[in-house]
Amino acid sequence: MEARDAYLDYAATTPVDERVVEAMLPYYTEVWGNPNSLYRRGREAYTALEAARERVVGAIGATHPNEVIFTAGGTEADNTALIGITMRARPDGGHLIVSAFEHHAVLEPAHFLEKSGYEVTYLAPRPEGYIDPEDLRNALRDDTVLVSVMHGNNEIGTLQPISELAGVAHERGALFHTDAAQTLGKVPVNVADLGVDAASFSGHKIYGPKGVGALYLKRGTPFAPMVRGGGQEFKKRSGTQNVAGVVGFATALDLVLAELPDEAARLASLRERIVSGVTSTIENTIESATYPERLPNIAHMIIKGVEGEAMLLQLDAKGVAVSTGSACSSGSLEPSHVLLSIGCPPELAHGSVRVSVGRFTSTEDVEYFLEVFPPIVERLRVMSPLYAKMYGSATT
Repeated sequence: MEARDAYLDYAATTPVDERVVEAMLPYYTEVWGNPNSLYRRGREAYTALEAARERVVGAIGATHPNEVIFTAGGTEADNTALIGITMRARPDGGHLIVSAFEHHAVLEPAHFLEKSGYEVTYLAPRPEGYIDPEDLRNALRDDTVLVSVMHGNNEIGTLQPISELAGVAHERGALFHTDAAQTLGKVPVNVADLGVDAASFSGHKIYGPKGVGALYLKRGTPFAPMVRGGGQEFKKRSGTQNVAGVVGFATALDLVLAELPDEAARLASLRERIVSGVTSTIENTIESATYPERLPNIAHMIIKGVEGEAMLLQLDAKGVAVSTGSACSSGSLEPSHVLLSIGCPPELAHGSVRVSVGRFTSTEDVEYFLEVFPPIVERLRVMSPLYAKMYGSATT
């Protein structure tokens, strides 16, 4: 098979759709005013900003425009949700619960709050890759302020029972936040149905621009702004809004939702082909998590006896882009905290590969990956003393 440029890392980022670029361009070259200015150019920009907000509000099932706060991305939305809610709800300290396999955009603000005098429980998922509502119930305390559990895990792809978890948290008077950056546009996301008080979203995961995201804050949710200044975004996130980026985010969201049912089925088919193709042709390979509720586009596998970084680089040389886990931690030599949290031994966690497909992934891309990957694994296993010691043969 002829060499290809096969991008299979859509969970890390997505290319900006040409239709999104087209929608954004006028707000760089024609309607470029400050949306907070009262003259015509400002009013035009403000009108575009608020029209985009209304589209996002409707798309995620919010009830009022002031429940959607535009941010510079999912990381800012996560940070401001955890810190802003906690410090306003319990300024004198209290207890938080976050799942142990959260993205670092949630774990790091949790560490910050821990250093600031709050107690944090890092709730372990079950080995199958999900947070059990009973485990959450047992971890809750009378002083629990906030629970944060991601909707879909960005590495192993498992979906969490968010509506059940939020209900358990609310029974004890705790607020609930979910990081929905990976699920928006892949599965139905309705904040009312999920029952959450806050949710974080990112533009560049849905074929929109980088540097723009949104925080959903249910009306009445306590919140202290982290970015202070001119009082924009309902005094919850100051700074002149990125009108072009917001329009791009709203347009990208419209497009992914219009295509969601058919596209989700197509991606799930590609995902199943990847998993079955790898596990049937490469021995001593397992899927990382077995929980059946999962994102349609992420395949995550452990290739025993091989370093993930070596696989990534060899695949890159063949024109295939994959990941060993979260893009934000791909420069780390430490094994994935996600895999460790579900009980995967460190020596196996080092040998993980994440393959994620998206709008522009073709069947030919997947078949090319399945052709070039087994010989790469075989070569690496031949050079691996650990694999020879454990399994005695590098034959795939």
